[in-house]
Amino acid sequence: MDRGTERDVPPGRGAANRAVEEVAAGRVPLAVVVVDDDGLVSHWSSGARRLLGRAKEEAIGRPAADLLPVSGVLPDEADGVPHRLHGGYDGLGLGLEPSLGGRLSYPAAGRARLAVPERDRVDLLWWAYPLVGPGRERLLVLAADAEALRRGDGHEEADREGETGAFERVAPAFALHTDFRGAEELARRLPEILPSMSVGESARIAAQVLELGYPVMEFSRNDRVPVTPDWGVPRRAGRRARRERAARAVAQGLPLPEPGADEEGEDLEYAAVRERLEFLNEVSGRIGTSLDLARTIVEVSRAVVPRFTDVAGTYLREQVVAGEGFPEGVPDTRTMWHRVALEHTDEPGRWDDVVPVGEAMPFPAHTPFFQCMTSGEPVLVPRISEEMGHAIASQFEKRDIRPLITHRSMLVVPLKARDVVLGFMILLRHPERAEFNDMDRVTGAELAARAGLVLDNARMYTYQESVAEALQDSMLPSIPARMAGCDIATRYLPGTLLGRVGGDWFDSVKLPGARTALVVGDVMGHGLNSAAMMGQLRTAVQTMAALDLPPAQLLRNLDDLAQRLGDTYLATCLYAVYDPIAGEVHLANAGHIPPVLVHAGDGRSELLDLPTGAPIGVGGVPFEAVRVPVRPGDRLVMCTDGLVEVRGEDIGVGLATLCASAAHPAASMDDACDTIIRALNTRGGRKDDVALLMARLNGIGPDDVAEWRLARDPAEVGRARAVVRERLHEWGLARLADPAGLMVSELATNAVRHSHGRPVALRLVRGDTLLCEVDDDDHDLPTLLSAGPADESGRGLRVVRTLAREWGTSRTNTGKTVWFELTLPRR
Repeated sequence: MDRGTERDVPPGRGAANRAVEEVAAGRVPLAVVVVDDDGLVSHWSSGARRLLGRAKEEAIGRPAADLLPVSGVLPDEADGVPHRLHGGYDGLGLGLEPSLGGRLSYPAAGRARLAVPERDRVDLLWWAYPLVGPGRERLLVLAADAEALRRGDGHEEADREGETGAFERVAPAFALHTDFRGAEELARRLPEILPSMSVGESARIAAQVLELGYPVMEFSRNDRVPVTPDWGVPRRAGRRARRERAARAVAQGLPLPEPGADEEGEDLEYAAVRERLEFLNEVSGRIGTSLDLARTIVEVSRAVVPRFTDVAGTYLREQVVAGEGFPEGVPDTRTMWHRVALEHTDEPGRWDDVVPVGEAMPFPAHTPFFQCMTSGEPVLVPRISEEMGHAIASQFEKRDIRPLITHRSMLVVPLKARDVVLGFMILLRHPERAEFNDMDRVTGAELAARAGLVLDNARMYTYQESVAEALQDSMLPSIPARMAGCDIATRYLPGTLLGRVGGDWFDSVKLPGARTALVVGDVMGHGLNSAAMMGQLRTAVQTMAALDLPPAQLLRNLDDLAQRLGDTYLATCLYAVYDPIAGEVHLANAGHIPPVLVHAGDGRSELLDLPTGAPIGVGGVPFEAVRVPVRPGDRLVMCTDGLVEVRGEDIGVGLATLCASAAHPAASMDDACDTIIRALNTRGGRKDDVALLMARLNGIGPDDVAEWRLARDPAEVGRARAVVRERLHEWGLARLADPAGLMVSELATNAVRHSHGRPVALRLVRGDTLLCEVDDDDHDLPTLLSAGPADESGRGLRVVRTLAREWGTSRTNTGKTVWFELTLPRR
């Protein structure tokens, strides 16, 4: 960064700037000094010239410590005991002179007596702010005449501002003494020097400086001094009592008592207490902005660094981190505590290797941490001694934590909710900073109490969400990738804005005749009630599909069931039955978005034109079904509206994107689903959960199907056994001939015996498995019986159950079907 000189202020500007500086401190001159990393003055305001008696030309480039020499003592007016100044008296333990070296890592403030040319000595109040950025500037020092502030020179408003620890902070644009190469570079650098400045403000200032060629003086309103030290104000009788009253007010969140007439000179102490209360209110507004547990943990840790502490480590009990129920019982030496957050002002990475976030560990009984977690009260350690540092470090295997904690002041505060300790925070201050005191203990306890409630709310929400997700996951089926004549892939995405738990679902059901039922539904609403309603409807669909009801009739029955369950919820549903032998899909729709059919021949995709129907739960509305012919290799895509619907956008845009992405070539079914999700889930604004089901309709060719008709003659059983064995030999499945022949014999015997006149149908289907079906016109389903040694019946189904890979029964329009499957031998 090239150094330049400060340009002259145009006529009239000097008076305006002086007025700004005077207003900034309530008609009291405010000195503004910037110190670089070599400890040299790089900016010296006109207020500094008036207050400190040196011209700007004399100050720029000189060591700050030479220009701000400390002298004399500050007497304590209460007891008359002089306190020797080490670079200026400071209630925080750090004086002005050490701060001028440019090494300050946190805001500081204090009171100092300086030797000033032609004015003997000046008693002033000072604030020091570290500057962060790539430039050489490292410290911003503000100073005001303490005696003028004590007298109350200026307006009553200045007195009120002093009580609250606030002042109109002057923000001198760094362009006063810096020659930048362009407005863009200047605008970029200003927020680095003054973090409270917005990008828009910096751009405006940069343009004005470069265009008009004179400095700019800006100031921000209602900026808080980061620390309010004990500036050596007179001590009077009753001061301790007032401090205690103020501490109780802070702890109880009550308004601070106003000072009495006999309490003059205590305004600064009163301001310090008020500032702590305002700090707590500010922290309360910064934490708990969401119910996300991880985000809340980070907010709590960042709220106290660096204003209240330099290091903040947050530990939570294992049950809280895991999102489980409320932890019970008093913690002990076996309780595992997870380090969930660590904020600090030290060099980046200094703490990461020694105390990494995510580590879990117990704490022994002799540590302050154990005392805090078992008593539920804050534990204050003014300074961590060598002995205590060694004891704490012994808990960290092969890691020496002593250099990070020894000689620091420590405050351990519990994070409680409903009188149960959920965790605790370890707060550390640098050795150079003031020790934690009793007021800090009260402030920390109140801070932890508020943080504990926020964390408990987030924990409860996380726990309830976990329960709801577990419920929903248990209701979503595990669909096999291959069904008879088709391949299936699915995806489910939880909601993003209105709650992760919703009522979307998908399913597939095996039907007689090598058919497969495909279902996608969406219960309107979110939360546990919607998930529970979804579970009821899904179970009902599975039950009615097993009865082989036609699609329109199934939706009619589902609507009647929803009416009986109550009128609180509505749902949409799309039900399709794929027949791979007939090469068609039979569909019915209840208020759902239409499916997409991707043709294997030319890759063309289309939205199927179906009768929409009313949602499930409306009642009294008929449903219609249509049959759609399909070819082997076609793909059917069914999804819920959460995938295609975005707030503020026509749903037609989403449906068009769905068609285009579904037609995109893919190496596998999973890749095809991922292509659709990527195309539709990146548009932003999605809040609903999403269910997606894709089926590739492979079909079953006529060469893989064999059918026969059997008369009501017991002799037909032998023929059935013979034709099955013969066909299996033709298909190269001779190893299955004997078990298949035996089971066909048992099923054919029952069918011929119980048939009422119509011929018995026998069918073999060769697909991923060998399927055998026997149909008759008797509506009574056979049951598995316990057959004794002398019983002549009841053994047939037991033989089928023993030999078959899977078997079952189902009703049809004309009677029933009994079927079994055998696993095909490996080739």
